[in-house]
Amino acid sequence: MNDLILTERHGPVLRLTLNMPQSLNALSDAMLAALRERFTALASDGATRVVILRGAGKAFCAGHDLKEMQAARVAPDKGAAYFLNLFQRCGAVMQMIPALPQPVIAEVQGIATAAGCQLVATCDMAVAAEGTRFGVNGVNIGLFCSTPMVALSRNIPRKQAFEMLTTGEFIDANRARDLGLVNRVVPHADLSDATLALAQTVAGKLGAAVKIGKRAFYDQIDMGLAEAYAHTAAVMQENMLWRDTAEGIQAFLEKRHPDWQDQG
Repeated sequence: MNDLILTERHGPVLRLTLNMPQSLNALSDAMLAALRERFTALASDGATRVVILRGAGKAFCAGHDLKEMQAARVAPDKGAAYFLNLFQRCGAVMQMIPALPQPVIAEVQGIATAAGCQLVATCDMAVAAEGTRFGVNGVNIGLFCSTPMVALSRNIPRKQAFEMLTTGEFIDANRARDLGLVNRVVPHADLSDATLALAQTVAGKLGAAVKIGKRAFYDQIDMGLAEAYAHTAAVMQENMLWRDTAEGIQAFLEKRHPDWQDQG
């Protein structure tokens, strides 16, 4: 595994740290490849029930590596093939996050800009430190954040997303929480502990139920109302037939802790 991403295990919680602080953890070609490798491994990692994603140093992630992008312009096609491939690769990595069986929580500090803001919006949950700034600010340098827009516009209200995209202005952590981009805002000194506490709360639930629930969440969200209810009814039926779900309900009725056998 590449040391571009550091790992730290807390029982069933795995914390991944983007480890390129000198570039504000930009999503370089190497970083995207490292994320793809980590996410591929996590897809079959039964020991990990929740993932935390954070950045080393003073920023969460500053988006794409602009120096790499400019260097690609020397190609005969002025970088056209590279640029399309880059944005396709980035989009593919982003799509791996909702497809993972584990909930992914962004632990955000400093700044999360452009594709870095996209990464926060793509994660299942996010905890931000006070003072963190979020922006899809590519328009300030003449590059509209069209691919970050996909995740952002699915996280926050349409008009607010459009304002951020067209003005390039930043919002602070409290505004990000109010809009729904992050779940919680905490003092910077408490960020690591608060994010881990949220992860451990989720990790303490029946793992199989969280897995089936996450998959159903993303499946139903793009369905029409009737289709979504039909789909989730079938999911709940499947869930209800599990041994551990029967045990969980019986334990609740008997006011005791459940004896779960499959935390997978």
